[in-house]
Amino acid sequence: MRRALILVVDDEPFNVDLLEQELEFLDYDAVSASNGHEALEVLARERVDLVLLDIMMPQLDGYGALARIRVQPAWRHLPVIMISALNEMESVVRCIELGAEDYLPKPFEPVLLKARIGACLEKKRLHDLELAHMEQIEAQMREIVVQRQRADALLHVILPSPAVAELKATNRVAPRRHEEVTVMFADLVGFTSYCDRYPPEEVVENLQLLVESFEEITSVHGLEKIKTAGDAFMAVAGLLAPSADPVIASLRCAFDMAEAARRASPAWQLRVGIHLGPVIAGIVGRQKFAFDLWGDTVNVAARLSEFGPAGSIHLSAAAWSRVVGRCQGRTLGLVTLKGKGRIEIFECIGSPE
Repeated sequence: MRRALILVVDDEPFNVDLLEQELEFLDYDAVSASNGHEALEVLARERVDLVLLDIMMPQLDGYGALARIRVQPAWRHLPVIMISALNEMESVVRCIELGAEDYLPKPFEPVLLKARIGACLEKKRLHDLELAHMEQIEAQMREIVVQRQRADALLHVILPSPAVAELKATNRVAPRRHEEVTVMFADLVGFTSYCDRYPPEEVVENLQLLVESFEEITSVHGLEKIKTAGDAFMAVAGLLAPSADPVIASLRCAFDMAEAARRASPAWQLRVGIHLGPVIAGIVGRQKFAFDLWGDTVNVAARLSEFGPAGSIHLSAAAWSRVVGRCQGRTLGLVTLKGKGRIEIFECIGSPE
């Protein structure tokens, strides 16, 4: 255990020697200074636990040294005991009012010296323990804030922002049926065979870059990404956030995503399916929960993204009815979709203005 270090400040060498001997006998280490300036220099470079400070000294006296000690945050709680003659009691009282802990009269009484130094050091020890405890609490609070920020960021990765707000407010996200939601699926053509021909690091890296660009594009057009399932990207408009023109927004998003895919390295082509209708939205899972959508609207949009040649964008009749006359397209007539039977499909061949 480190011995306490005491700074003796006195311009009388005899007093310094006497105090240093007494401190050594009491099992303390000592350093000395002959005036206030030297004392401040020692405090700046040494880990001092207590100061024995004379009042009358040349250059910078005890008053000035004490005042400078007390304005420094690092020394504000450093105990200072004034060294005084009996005829300097008024000065001692003034020093105590300025922040000194106690005083020692000259000539020094060893028993009194031991008692007053011991009391001051014990007070400092308790203060240091309290300070360390407070610093530990502050560090824990900072870590809690960091962890909360990480958790909040993770929630925004997993859930749409309105769902995060509901989760924070009510501690749950209630499952709901939403009557009119535009669901868009974008499928990367040829991605499965690409996976078989290239190393996994390259596959995941390229897919990551592409998905990041898709996420930025959906955000620009006011859509919410729901998930990626293999090489399929699912986003919606008009689910948890209002959208004035959800099908048009989805079409513009689809054309921008197709352009981003063509410019990627390697270049890709998309097939996009867009459908409009009711969905059920909610959170499932415990260990790895996920926000997802269910219903025929989701299934039809997924089937549309699997239909037709690469580079095509197909809409259901319900979705096309919201954009007819505002974008170029044509009907493909009644087409049989897997698990859906025969439905009318429309192909959009030009991005809406």
